[in-house]
Amino acid sequence: MKITSEKLLHKGDGKKGNLAEDILKSVFVLGMCTFINYFFLRRGFREANMITVYILGVLIIAVWTSQRAYSLICSVISVLLFNFLFTEPKYTLNAYDVGHITTFLVMFIAAFISSSLAVRIKQQAIQSAETAYRTKILFETNQQLGMEQDIQGIISVTCGQLRKLLKRDIIFYEVQNNKLAEPVIFPHWTEETQRYLSPEEKKVALWVLQNNIHAGAATKTFPEAECLYLSVRVGSDVFGVVGIAIGKSTPDFFEKSIMLSILGECALAMKNDKVSKERAAAALLAKNEQLRANLLRSISHDLRTPLTSISGNAGILLSSEDSMDKEKRKQLYEDIYDDSLWLINLVENLLSVTRIEDGTMKLRLNTELLEEIIQEAVKHVEKRSKEHSITVRFSDSLLLVKADARLIVQVLINLMDNAIKYTPAGSKIEVETRQRDDMAEVIVSDNGNGVSENAKAHIFEMFYTDATKAADSRRSLGLGLALCKSIITAHGGTIKVEDNQPHGARFVFTLPAKEVKLHE
Repeated sequence: MKITSEKLLHKGDGKKGNLAEDILKSVFVLGMCTFINYFFLRRGFREANMITVYILGVLIIAVWTSQRAYSLICSVISVLLFNFLFTEPKYTLNAYDVGHITTFLVMFIAAFISSSLAVRIKQQAIQSAETAYRTKILFETNQQLGMEQDIQGIISVTCGQLRKLLKRDIIFYEVQNNKLAEPVIFPHWTEETQRYLSPEEKKVALWVLQNNIHAGAATKTFPEAECLYLSVRVGSDVFGVVGIAIGKSTPDFFEKSIMLSILGECALAMKNDKVSKERAAAALLAKNEQLRANLLRSISHDLRTPLTSISGNAGILLSSEDSMDKEKRKQLYEDIYDDSLWLINLVENLLSVTRIEDGTMKLRLNTELLEEIIQEAVKHVEKRSKEHSITVRFSDSLLLVKADARLIVQVLINLMDNAIKYTPAGSKIEVETRQRDDMAEVIVSDNGNGVSENAKAHIFEMFYTDATKAADSRRSLGLGLALCKSIITAHGGTIKVEDNQPHGARFVFTLPAKEVKLHE
């Protein structure tokens, strides 16, 4: 018969043994021994065999019952039974043979020693089972806590293990900002648990938080409470307060030791979670500071040239406008206009990136005709590019998309501006649309020098620019493509860059397509 550690634990717990059940077991074993000895007597067996049967019975009683007293009492009773039933004169406690006195004494000593050894072996088995069960519980707790990623999961695992161990109702108060949060109850039985939420019980839990000492039932502090309250702590840091319903019996020493170990594992897991969150917050703060530093450095460096150009050209016009010919004035006006447009576009990109990243920009999604969005974007870009050729090829069928037209126009403007900045004069830029499954695909391609393999992995990152390109440094703040990715991702689409054949780059992005419904 296979006996588990948990069965041994309950079997060895004297308090949990049933008095009537143990008495019946003892009577049954002694009765069976007496029946066997009657059989031996009729078969002519010697008295030594009968004595052995009773010793064996005492040994069985020692193993089968919950307390040592049963085997000791049965040692005396077995001697009396042997004397009363199987020695002359029968059915009396007298003995004709003086040697029987020695036999009775040896029988009693043998039964006593056998029962003592059996009890000791059983106690050792129980202690081994306690060690195994404790190791199993703690190993399961450590393993499960290691798999949890948040505080609620840690609390659930901890209370589940305590409920499994103690078979009692468990109440957990998480500590948030040095205050007790609303309790979470993990009931073991289906009985009413609202009594654990009374003001008196919460008062005990609050006292444990403030004093970092256990209190409640089975203690000298608030002994009238329903639960025993303990802090979940690492040193002086308290992460929670756990309440254990005591009921009519208190946990024994073994259960308390496991309970404290589980709470220690819980406290360490909660501390690690807190440290991880603090590290993540610190990393995010450092990242934001780095982004802010990069932004300030990029703006201070890249805005200096266009602002200097605008102020210089304006100064020339103010001081020498009358002495200039018409062509010269027109050129200065165009330079000021171009620089101001670039600054406006930069500010728009900055604002859009900020709003999308912090979630304050709300998409105004409508069913839009993709052809009209592209035409609007091309119209804006053509005003700025006189040295590049822009052509558009639309799909044979009408393409409707679910999108914020204003933002998609900005995506297309940024992609075409990027092609203009990084391709030599006279290059061709092509915008193409097509249907791909349930998505509308837009391709912006050029026949320039293309994008390097190293740049492809970072080109959509904020503030990244391809240093290998011979573009005007004042046009390379590195926000346009990052904004494109944020907008397309917010729409549920994808964007990528790939090589154009025979040379150049292709930017491909997708948008959710809508079916065209014709009403006849």
